[in-house]
Amino acid sequence: MSELLTKSAARNIFYGGSAFFFAIFLALSAHSHYYAVTKSTTAPITDSVERGKRIWEAKACFDCHTILGEGARFAPEVGDVFVRWGGDKDPKGAHQMIKDWMKSQPSNTPGRRQMPNFKLNDKELDDLANFLVWTSTINTQGWPPKKAN
Repeated sequence: MSELLTKSAARNIFYGGSAFFFAIFLALSAHSHYYAVTKSTTAPITDSVERGKRIWEAKACFDCHTILGEGARFAPEVGDVFVRWGGDKDPKGAHQMIKDWMKSQPSNTPGRRQMPNFKLNDKELDDLANFLVWTSTINTQGWPPKKAN
């Protein structure tokens, strides 16, 4: 039995297998990068979208909301809020609706959880709305499986 698998044969199998799976890893990484850059969204990431993402993070919106299924599940999913509020039919109206909704918080509606008013200025509201608009253009391939109401 010892003549079937020598030390050098075992070493060659190890190195060959490692090289093979490393090549597969590189190919899958390249494919993922290609998909993310070319297929996942049709809208470019503008400076306003980037600033909106930074506001989303700075105000810790993910502590209550989910975006594309990531974050807390205390408040509604906002990855598709632009489309839910009619952005596919009236983009300007839906964009303004997002801004107006943020300005009107807290709503003080009895029996409803209250969202804080972060006292964002118009430029910050615009940037956050642009981030949510951009998020709605991502091809999520059906994720999350349950659409928010």
